[in-house]
Amino acid sequence: MSVLLRSARLVDLGQSGSATPEGAVDLRVESGRLVAVAPALEQRPGEEVVDLRGRWVLPGLWDAHVHMTQWALVRRRLDVADAACAEDVVALVVRRLRTQPVPEGELLVAFGFRDGLWPDSPTAALLDDGIAAAGLPPTPVVVICGDLHSAWLNTAAAAHLGVSPGILREDPWFALSGRLDARSDEVLDAWVDDAVRASAARGIVGIGDYEMADNLAAWQRRLGAGTRVRVSAGVWREHLDGAVARELATGDVLPGSGGLLQMGSLKVISDGSLNTFTAYCHEAYQSSTGSSTHGVLNVGPEDLLPLMAKAARHGIHAAIHAIGDRANALALDAFEASGARGSIEHAQLLDRGDIARFAALGVAASVQPEHAMDDRDVIDHYWADRADRAYPFADLHAAGVRLLLGSDAPVAPLDPWHAIAAAVSRSRDGREPWHADQDLSVRVALASSVRSAVAVGEPADLVVLDADPLTCGADLLRAMPVAGTMLAGQWTHDALGRTSGP
Repeated sequence: MSVLLRSARLVDLGQSGSATPEGAVDLRVESGRLVAVAPALEQRPGEEVVDLRGRWVLPGLWDAHVHMTQWALVRRRLDVADAACAEDVVALVVRRLRTQPVPEGELLVAFGFRDGLWPDSPTAALLDDGIAAAGLPPTPVVVICGDLHSAWLNTAAAAHLGVSPGILREDPWFALSGRLDARSDEVLDAWVDDAVRASAARGIVGIGDYEMADNLAAWQRRLGAGTRVRVSAGVWREHLDGAVARELATGDVLPGSGGLLQMGSLKVISDGSLNTFTAYCHEAYQSSTGSSTHGVLNVGPEDLLPLMAKAARHGIHAAIHAIGDRANALALDAFEASGARGSIEHAQLLDRGDIARFAALGVAASVQPEHAMDDRDVIDHYWADRADRAYPFADLHAAGVRLLLGSDAPVAPLDPWHAIAAAVSRSRDGREPWHADQDLSVRVALASSVRSAVAVGEPADLVVLDADPLTCGADLLRAMPVAGTMLAGQWTHDALGRTSGP
């Protein structure tokens, strides 16, 4: 069955090879693809007609970097992102325990603390004493850092999980984190489906999923059960041999997925993060404890290079997490030596000379602009001597580097308009723009968030908007009204207020 979308105004993204018609056009969709884009198309017998009434239409939006199960879980966890100190977190934990006691044998898991500028320290004793002072029984509590690279455990949680109380960082925390997600596939899949539907309401048609899991198996199951989103499924080193054995290369579409699931890239976390003081840098910086650090290298060149080379031999791209400038330099070295293709995930602090290396090697920069808004004060405090090299979006774009925008959800919300607004304005909450010389144009930010075009032969992955993003201010961009989202010719979000019919 075909669908005729009448009176659409196309947003000109300046995509090469696809001239954007001026004025309103009609769009015909058949078998999940656009088969005609022209003014005043003649309706065919039995064809469904949807009048868009001059709304603006974009290609469907992608979030290039998501941890989908974590995002689904965080949407149901205690939110402590607004805490200005450790005592604030304790107060939020106590309030939750009073109103929603944790069943015996379970943990309270909270998410979102960022302690880089706190006046007090997150200790196990602080949580223990706060719970006891409230007259509550000892309850296992785990508070996950907003950057996902550390967690804060009270004594009861540490005993429950068999680890030391206090702060766990990097690999020791990663090894533990999966144990907090102990839900049945049925429950987690339902929560993920709910999160996918919410993302469709913001224009999302596709994600790059880097959950620490067997993402191919998880998404084959979810898509088979009816969840509707395109997925590029990242693979971790422990699952690399399985992908190689199946002869899967990056971009291959998995059978039985309705064309929605494709093999993604090998994901490796090479260093840590700024807020956890584990971003690996050339020059030392001070941590919140006053000690000097260069950060942490989770995977050094001796391990990274053979991993990437193995993936490259089998046509699998690499997606290398690198935050600090030294980690980025080493990742670029490994791309050059291995011949691998792919992306550096985050690329938050770069040597200026390494920007040209991204372009020369054809390495994409998968960036999360909203992180700059979360990190700006921490960067100005701990990386003041190098803040002008942090989140250098404009320099990367000017050098010809391919940008891929995303959220790293749950580190930032899975909302592409947050990323787009942050990239364009370098601001949030009415604050002055931060290093405004590194902002992107709206057109570039949008083009870095799509993987198709509104053109004949392209997938019918579309977003229908109630405002023109090219003329919106940053506040409206962030809250962009999305009237409809179409994935392969089917509505995954419909707020058009329409009556379908001939």
